[in-house]
Amino acid sequence: MTDQPPSATTAPQDRANAYELEQGRGRRIATTAIAVAGLVVCAVAGTVAEAPTLWGILPIAMYAVLCLLGMDLVIATVVSLVGGVLIARQTPAEFGALLGESMGDLVTTIGVIIMLGAGVGEVLRVTGVAHTIVHRVMRMAGDRSRRAVLLGVMLSCLVLVTSLGTLAGALAIAAPILLPVAARVGFTRAATAAMMFVGGCAGLALAPFAGSNVAIMEAADVGYLTYLQYGAAPIAVLSILMAMFIVPWIQRRTALRGDFYTDADLETGTEQADVPPYAGRATAVFLVLLVATVAYATITAAGTAFPLLALPLLGIGTGVAARLPATEIAGHLYRGAARLVSIFLLFWLLAALFLVIDGLQPYDVVLEMFGPQLQNSSGLGFAAAIALLGWVGVPGATAAQVVLLDEVFGGIASTVGLGAGAWVIVLLWASKADTYGPFPNANMIGAMGLARSTDLRSLLFTGWLVLIPACLLYVAILAVLT
Repeated sequence: MTDQPPSATTAPQDRANAYELEQGRGRRIATTAIAVAGLVVCAVAGTVAEAPTLWGILPIAMYAVLCLLGMDLVIATVVSLVGGVLIARQTPAEFGALLGESMGDLVTTIGVIIMLGAGVGEVLRVTGVAHTIVHRVMRMAGDRSRRAVLLGVMLSCLVLVTSLGTLAGALAIAAPILLPVAARVGFTRAATAAMMFVGGCAGLALAPFAGSNVAIMEAADVGYLTYLQYGAAPIAVLSILMAMFIVPWIQRRTALRGDFYTDADLETGTEQADVPPYAGRATAVFLVLLVATVAYATITAAGTAFPLLALPLLGIGTGVAARLPATEIAGHLYRGAARLVSIFLLFWLLAALFLVIDGLQPYDVVLEMFGPQLQNSSGLGFAAAIALLGWVGVPGATAAQVVLLDEVFGGIASTVGLGAGAWVIVLLWASKADTYGPFPNANMIGAMGLARSTDLRSLLFTGWLVLIPACLLYVAILAVLT
C-alpha cells in the first residue's frame, strides 16, 4: 500500500488529525528506523557540538526526510525537536521553558489563526452565508451559456474560498449548488472538477486571513496590497484566464467518451440545504466586515496578530446578524476550531524547533563559509532555486512550508539582495505551486470527489497547463525585481 491523502469522501470534521495519511508497512518501518537512527546521531553530536554549529541543520534534514517518506507531520516535528534538544544538551527544565516560550511565538500565532479561520467557516456554513454567496455569484454570472456558467462556477469557488480561507471546506459547501447548474448546460464531470479546482486555487491565493498567506506577509514584512501585487494577483488572474481555454478543451475530450452527469451523480447534489431566514442579512454583514477588516489591516499595517481579533469579529458579527444566540455562536466557533487542533500543535512544536535551531546557529556557519559567494551570486538564480526546493522538496502544510523556508533561507535572501516583493513570489510559489502539480495531491482528489469525477488525468493536465505559464510569468517578474 502506498501513502495516500485522506479520502475525498471523508469529511474534514470526521478526522481528528488534519495531516492523516495511510502509510504502508514498509514506509512505517523505514521512517521509524530513520527517526531512531537520527536521534542516536543527534545524541552523539550533542556531546561535541557547541554553537554555532552545522549540526543544527540535522533536525531540519530529519524533518524533511521523515515527512517526504509519509510520517505524520506532528510526529515528525516531535522527533526533529527532540533531536535538536539532544544536540543543544538541554535539561528537562530548559526543554519545558522552551515549550512555554514557543507558545508566544509568531509561528504558534499562525496556527491559532488557522484554527480561528475554521471556526468562522463553521459560522458561515450554519448561517447560510456561504450558500448565499454562491447563489448570488451564479445569479450575476448567469446560467444560459456554458461560458457564463464556467466563469460563474470559478468565481463562486474563488469568492467562497477567499472568504473562508480553506479550499476543501469551501468547495464542499459550493458543490451541491454548482453541480446541477453545470450539468444543466452539459458540462462533463471532469470539466466541472477542473473549473472548481482552478477557481478554488485562485481564491486560496487571494484569501487575506489564510494561514499560509499570513505567514508569507509576515516573512516578507509586507501588507496585503503588496502581497496581492507581486504574489497572489498574478497567479489568480492567470488561473482564471487560462481556465477559460483549458476547461473547454477538457470538455471536448471528455464529452467524446460520455463523461456526463447522471441522476445518480446529482442525487445528493440536488438536495438544497434549508437557508436560514436571515442568511441574506448575515451575508451582507459578513462581506462588509471582511472588507472593513482587510482595509484597516492594510492601512494601519496591523501585522500578523490582527487576524486574532478580525476573525472572531467576523464570526460574531455574522452570527449576530443571523440572530443566533451568543452560546450558539460560541459553540460553532469552538466546533470549527476544534477540528484543526492538530494544526495548532504542529505550529507550536515548529516554533519550539526553530527556537532550538536558532540557538544552535547553523546558518551563521553557512553564511561564514559561503557568504562571499552568495553575495556575488545571481538573485534570480537563488530565488528560482528556493522556489523549486519548496515546490518539490519541502513537505508539510503550506503555512509550515513558508515558515520553514523563511527560517532557513530568509537571512540569505537578504544577503543576495532579494527585496520584499521577490521574497513574496518565492514563498508563494514554494508553498502553493504543488497544489497545481506536478503530482496528484489532496486538493485535487477532494475537488474530483466533490465533482463526482474519477478523471485524475484531466485534472493533472489542468494543473500543468496553469503551472507552465505561471512559472514563466513569475520568472519574468523576478527578473525585473532582481
